Amino acid sequence: MKLIAVFMMLSLAACSDGPVSLVNEGDIVGDAVPAPLTDSVASIEEGRGIFVERDRGHCILCHQVDGLDAPFQGNVGPDLTGLGARLTPGQIRLRIVDASRLNVDTVMPPYYRVHGMNQVAKEQAGKPVLTALEIEHLVAYLRSLEG
Repeated sequence: MKLIAVFMMLSLAACSDGPVSLVNEGDIVGDAVPAPLTDSVASIEEGRGIFVERDRGHCILCHQVDGLDAPFQGNVGPDLTGLGARLTPGQIRLRIVDASRLNVDTVMPPYYRVHGMNQVAKEQAGKPVLTALEIEHLVAYLRSLEG
């Protein structure tokens, strides 16, 4: 009986059109996810790679950082120079996980949500864009940008 109930809950979640995240509502406090998504140690250098590399986060497509040695920095999203002085790690984390939880009209994609997504390749269906550790690497890098 318990197995049937679990299956029914998972089926309902899979059919949901709403933004379901891999982060639970209880993990969000105000405008932040205060706790890291993993116990693994995050790397600022790995986070920088995710930020600039096309095959990873490619955040640079929409954002820019003064002093970052990377060509073609975007201007669709906010300038992230000094972000670490403005936001806590938890605030940065929520914005990467799913910025639509703060602004439903955002154009920033959710990097740690798997439901309610459109135009997802079959091989990527059910997987977040970034892993929990990759999110933490990005948080470490962005937190290091203190101006």
